[in-house]
Amino acid sequence: MRPPHDLYIQLIAGVGALVLMTAWLPMLLRKMPLSLPILCVAAGAALFALPALRAFAVHPLAFPVTVQRLSELVVIVSLMGAGLKIDRLIGLRRWALTWRLLGIAMPITIVIVAGLAWGILGLGVAAALLIAAVLAPTDPVLASDVQVNGPGEGGEDEARFALTSEAGLNDGLAFPFVYLAIALSATSFGAGDALAWLARDLFWKTLLGVAAGYAIGRGLGYLTFHLPNRANISRTGDGFVALAATFLAYGTVEMLGGYGFLAVFVSALALRNASRDHDYQERLHGFAEEAERLLMMSLLVLFGGIVTYSGLLAPFDWAMLLFVAGVLLVARPVAGMIGLAGTRLPWREKLVISFFGIRGMGSIYYLAFALNHANFSDPRRLWATVGAVVLASILLHGITVTPALQLMDRWQRRKTAGSGSQCG
Repeated sequence: MRPPHDLYIQLIAGVGALVLMTAWLPMLLRKMPLSLPILCVAAGAALFALPALRAFAVHPLAFPVTVQRLSELVVIVSLMGAGLKIDRLIGLRRWALTWRLLGIAMPITIVIVAGLAWGILGLGVAAALLIAAVLAPTDPVLASDVQVNGPGEGGEDEARFALTSEAGLNDGLAFPFVYLAIALSATSFGAGDALAWLARDLFWKTLLGVAAGYAIGRGLGYLTFHLPNRANISRTGDGFVALAATFLAYGTVEMLGGYGFLAVFVSALALRNASRDHDYQERLHGFAEEAERLLMMSLLVLFGGIVTYSGLLAPFDWAMLLFVAGVLLVARPVAGMIGLAGTRLPWREKLVISFFGIRGMGSIYYLAFALNHANFSDPRRLWATVGAVVLASILLHGITVTPALQLMDRWQRRKTAGSGSQCG
């Protein structure tokens, strides 16, 4: 008589199915109004209905450090992939839309979301600012559908480029505001604390993240492409060097006291610019993208189980529903349109950029980080709020992204054809 299959064997089969889905589903969903994250969350809800797996659908507060580290891992891998795929050289004018989204739209988003959290949810100043900082950045993990193509493949229209570059940078720039919320949660916060935050958390850690990330990327670029042919890393053909670059940049800058998220993205840009036309760039990006997709699918399956069976959304009420709608349909779109006002970009593209401020793994990481470093009242309600926004973003943006981008591409082709005929 054959022994019954234990949980380990079932998990092995499930992992195999998950890896197969990672490779297969993006191709099938390319032109459908449905995204891979939606299917992953649905798969998680179905899988964790099994009695053997139900015990693993636990609330994030039960394993706070694990939640922080897993979400951190997928974000840094995603940031490396985003940086390696950007063809456009960095510059004030070439990245003008990015600077507007970071310098204008993101602060406005924080102000609006904090006001919604205070007025609708009744949160205190520190908790409202925390929720605003957590939900302000565009997620690099779940925003892959609205990003540019791989290195050298083209497809860098203004909307896709703006969303890719913004997602790469604002996940790091949200950190100062998370630290400010942590400082405000303390029993006392005075002028000295404000100056310390301004000097250390806003300026110094940001500067260190950018400078050290650039230096690491340049150094890795030299080792990879410019050493004599016998010694340069590109001769190995190993794509997992992208993972090494990710961990090296993140770990080094975090140990130095800077923002590792910023460092990873900046180092990826520097590595990309070290030899722009080298075939090895495609291998590096390909491995980073595959690793990111596998990690993303795994965590979203787990997220689907947690949302359904852990009681994550148990505190959800009408106030939270109104707040979620305000974040996704008011705060980011309004802030984005204000930030892009005055540019020559057509209004349709402004609307696409403003609407697709996708929230995801970065928000989960920041909330876990903050709750692991300070005491905020009613953390279950905070988790329910962020979880609801992430889930709603996955559904709303996942359903609308394909038709919206198809419409935008069609409009751009008509515009190009019209310009060509006029010139002729």
